Amino acid sequence: MSHDHIVTSFDNELERIRQNIMRMGGEVESQFAKAIQGLVRRDSDLARKVMEQDANVDALETELEEATVKLMALRQPMADDLRAAVAGLKISSDLERIGDLAKNIAKRSIALNQMPPCGGIGGIQRMARMVQGNTKDMLDAYANLDIEMATAVWERDAEVDEMYTALFRELLTYMMEDPRNISPCTHMVFIAKNIERMGDHATNIAETVIYLGTGKRVEAERPKSDTSSFQVLTPDGQEETEQ
Repeated sequence: MSHDHIVTSFDNELERIRQNIMRMGGEVESQFAKAIQGLVRRDSDLARKVMEQDANVDALETELEEATVKLMALRQPMADDLRAAVAGLKISSDLERIGDLAKNIAKRSIALNQMPPCGGIGGIQRMARMVQGNTKDMLDAYANLDIEMATAVWERDAEVDEMYTALFRELLTYMMEDPRNISPCTHMVFIAKNIERMGDHATNIAETVIYLGTGKRVEAERPKSDTSSFQVLTPDGQEETEQ
């Protein structure tokens, strides 16, 4: 087998990994958009479709992991190629987590549909649009290895945090005004936190793209503006984490 053939085959395998990441990204974007639509429209059927769609994202992540591990074992890539393979694993993990968070939003929206509407839906929509925009830009940055765009996504993380803090305070006000708002507004707070975490994962991917393109990790402290200092505790005093 000629050296040129080996190089061409290796490049094709890396390109397939890149294409699978873009497919996974598209699936996650769709899942996120439907989760917000289901919430706004109080559409439990659409929310259930979001939950079912999560299996597609998980399957794509498994396929991508297997292809990447096989590539690394058989080809033993070095330098830039090794970075591309490792970056693919990291990005797929963050995309899978965004999909999980979309599923969490769908689950909570179904619960909300059994309760009277509470305020904050406008803030949720604005925050979701911001994070959806960051997710799209992050995927474009990966596809084009656009370091400038990835850096812009990284810098916008603080805006998402500010929106979450403002929304948290708004929802807290509703809960204080009327105890009947406590249950639905608590679900809304969790949904807002899910969206904020999606933004964090988009920022993680932006950092990976910067590393992929430059070979250097982002050393600056990530801009954070979440001042809510909010933790939801379970009865035993542990912070609740959604799966």
